[in-house]
Amino acid sequence: MLTSPILAAAAIAVKLDSTGPVLFRQVRVGRDSEPFEVLKIRTMVVDAEARLAELADANEADGPLFKMTHDPRVTRVGRLLRVTSIDELPQLWNVLRGDMSLVGPRPALPHETEEWDALLAQRLRVKPGITGMWQVSGRSDTSFEDYTRLDLYYVDNWSLATDIAILAKTVPVVLLRQGAK
Repeated sequence: MLTSPILAAAAIAVKLDSTGPVLFRQVRVGRDSEPFEVLKIRTMVVDAEARLAELADANEADGPLFKMTHDPRVTRVGRLLRVTSIDELPQLWNVLRGDMSLVGPRPALPHETEEWDALLAQRLRVKPGITGMWQVSGRSDTSFEDYTRLDLYYVDNWSLATDIAILAKTVPVVLLRQGAK
């Protein structure tokens, strides 16, 4: 309810900026490798996933993640929604449905998990989260090694105090747009 005005404004902006649906739905891998459909506000052109292969050589991330500073698939409004993390707000519905938690490792794409070793697969012991240790520790500005280390540390050392600390760190990270691309 509290996010409704922000979501409504974002939906209008997305519709005015580009053709296609407001919400983007994508299969991700959850706890115990269970697939689920994650919800986000659409920040890219409608055929973005089909165009990913042509951009593979421009990937700036190491490991199975794809990151590109000036991704041509991102819309004008999408850039703003991404750096402010407003595009992530529909994931609150995923939390209410039980697919995700507020805090946890980033929900992975199925093809990403195919490249994981047995150690990294341990991150699937917990529900994925909207925010997490990796997100408040640099997000896209960190390496895949950091991503792995931070997620596994979280899984092995989970506590309510850790979740509260991560939630508290999330606010300034989002407001200062740290690591957002």
